[in-house]
Amino acid sequence: MSASSEKRTLALLGKASTQVHNHFVQRGSLIVRSIWAACLLIAAANHARILLQRGLFWDYGGVAWTSAAYWSSLTILDPIAAALLFARPKVGIVSVILLIITNVVHNLFVTAGHSSDGALLSRIASSPLILSQLAFLMLVAATARIAWRGSESSRQLRPH
Repeated sequence: MSASSEKRTLALLGKASTQVHNHFVQRGSLIVRSIWAACLLIAAANHARILLQRGLFWDYGGVAWTSAAYWSSLTILDPIAAALLFARPKVGIVSVILLIITNVVHNLFVTAGHSSDGALLSRIASSPLILSQLAFLMLVAATARIAWRGSESSRQLRPH
């Protein structure tokens, strides 16, 4: 084998290796974004269920109108973020990060306001909704880099 044909072979192998790597990075991103989207759609369904049962102007048990408006808006914002994860992946990823951070901070603030001294942690620990939001926040934090790295050319990803 001549030196030039050996270089061509190595170049082809390098290109193939890069393509395989990119495929798995893109696939990982798609899987992560799909999991995030499923979680968002479940949350949106829960918000929609509450609105159907209680009405658009329910005060969520006496919270400020701004909190009620925020929670009701998630009925629309969560599915929009889920759709953006695929239509405009980077915008969707940023949207999900912002949504879950604001949701957790908001819910912890509201919970703290309705908790007696020293009862906040036990109230959080006994709330499946807050615990699920904290779990989703940790999932997003742990997988955001995977979602981001593979989103570069995720629209080019085609099944084989």
